Amino acid sequence: MKKISATDSRKQGYVVAMVLGSALSTFGAAPATAAAAPTTQAVCDISRYCTACWRNARLPADSWGDCTQEVFCRLLERVTPEAWDQVLVDDREERRELIRAIDAVRKRSQRSRKWSSAPLANIADRRELGERRRADIMEAVWLAAREVLSQRQQRILELSFEGWTAQEIAAKLGLGAERVSDEKYKAVCKLRSRLCDQAQLAAS
Repeated sequence: MKKISATDSRKQGYVVAMVLGSALSTFGAAPATAAAAPTTQAVCDISRYCTACWRNARLPADSWGDCTQEVFCRLLERVTPEAWDQVLVDDREERRELIRAIDAVRKRSQRSRKWSSAPLANIADRRELGERRRADIMEAVWLAAREVLSQRQQRILELSFEGWTAQEIAAKLGLGAERVSDEKYKAVCKLRSRLCDQAQLAAS
């Protein structure tokens, strides 16, 4: 049998103290007395067993510690600390309590992941769908513009879409601001008429 050094023993004691201290504070129970405290080996064995369960269930690794702590809290409610040495023994009620605790924590964690990730996925899908729809609309608009608008009207609309004001467009193209506004209005009317005709043809 491998001999445990004093340093290893102290480290295991720290692990037990941290795990049980967290579980007891979460549970809201009074600290167990020294006589009723579970053994270091029992706590380590249960922790390793839980870790294997979380790994097999494909839970995120950063949630394993919290899930294991929740299992300890559930065990403190249902199994006396002095009986924790029997938790991993087959065909005992203590083991069945452990399995029930692990199963409840696993299902809660999986539900939490499902509900937290689904809205984000839906939002991303809707955003992507909206962007594709806008891109399709703009493509249809520019195809129609090349068919029914003059080069000047196309340029005025292009600059307008980029956020230029009528005065800025007029200065760039060497036109009066009123002329720019008039050309823009005519261009929009032509485009609306063309797109309406295309929609009617598609619907017929």
